Amino acid sequence: MKPVYFDNNATTKVDPRVLEAMLPYFTEQFGNASSLHAFGAEVGAAVKGARRDLQALLGAEHDHEIVFTSGGTEGDNAAILSALEASPRRREVITSAVEHPAVLSLCAWLEKNRGVKVHVIPVDAKGRLDMAAYEAALSERVAIVSIMWANNETGTLFPVAKLAEMAKPYGILFHTDAVQAVGKVPMDLKSTAIDMLSLSGHKLHAPKGIGALYVRRGTRFRPQIKGGQQERGRRAGTENTPGIVALGVAARLAGDYMAEENGRVRGLRDRLEKGLLQRIPSCFATGDVENRLPNTANVAFEFVEGEGILLLLNRAGIAASSGSACTSGSLEPSHVLRAMSIPYTAAHGAIRFSLSRDSSGEEVDRVIEAMPGIIEKLRALSPFWDGSGAASAFNPVYA
Repeated sequence: MKPVYFDNNATTKVDPRVLEAMLPYFTEQFGNASSLHAFGAEVGAAVKGARRDLQALLGAEHDHEIVFTSGGTEGDNAAILSALEASPRRREVITSAVEHPAVLSLCAWLEKNRGVKVHVIPVDAKGRLDMAAYEAALSERVAIVSIMWANNETGTLFPVAKLAEMAKPYGILFHTDAVQAVGKVPMDLKSTAIDMLSLSGHKLHAPKGIGALYVRRGTRFRPQIKGGQQERGRRAGTENTPGIVALGVAARLAGDYMAEENGRVRGLRDRLEKGLLQRIPSCFATGDVENRLPNTANVAFEFVEGEGILLLLNRAGIAASSGSACTSGSLEPSHVLRAMSIPYTAAHGAIRFSLSRDSSGEEVDRVIEAMPGIIEKLRALSPFWDGSGAASAFNPVYA
């Protein structure tokens, strides 16, 4: 049978229309976008068109607020480092306990090596930000807030527009890692106080190695990659024209498909989640199930290991991802699930299913059919499973 790919939060398949659009820029349209001759002008026009396509998807006010990058990690790093460099007297950063490592690892490095104070705001059992703790951390000592728009593991959405407004009276720059949210939820950045936003093309059916950083006009910005004057002096280096063109087409398509993402794809996600929760005892959905990405379901199966589930799913031709990570041979639940205080007996068995516009009802049914047997087989090997089949009391929504 055709493999089922439900790991779209990790990466997506390049849309054939995106691939078709980018191919000429490897061959006949090979000019440097910064060159003044006809070869360069033609390519430069394509880069400008892609910038406008991305501007439209984000709801940015100006196309020159878009800075092309290599992806989300570069964008996250550039935003935070630039903010600290632009305001050297401000030596504090605010972030959340469930951020991507692109933010948390940098913050830990800044704290250890640069003496920057980092406020890590906790979340509750559904992955929602502690608003009181966030408000208490705001001060004129803070250079930047960096809080994600949507969590990559649970799909939980954060109120980034409100958070940005709260930071504004203190003169704090606000950055959001929107890698998972762009193309899935409507955005109108010009109507918000968000100063910077990072995104990655391979999360919305463009290739890997291309992304963008939105920098609101007037925002203090210090380039982290220095050299030529590309991207209005904000990011040096010859433009990755094929990738930029691909990202522009992907952005246009994402806008066209957004209603489907929030309708048909959301329905498939709910059907998958409901089927698993009804058929398998002692499992529950993690995150804020009422306020999350339309494509993401993270289900914790108690008394089993996520790696075992993934192995058996892979044998069945199904790709998903685990909420656990194996580091140096020692299994630890993800930092996201730990921050949510999910019991270890469940956090070890958390599986993320992330769908896309390519997903189908037949694929959902295959997963629903395969999972009960997989969980039953693994629990038979678990010394902690007593076979009671009791529903989990951790999540009252699904208890």
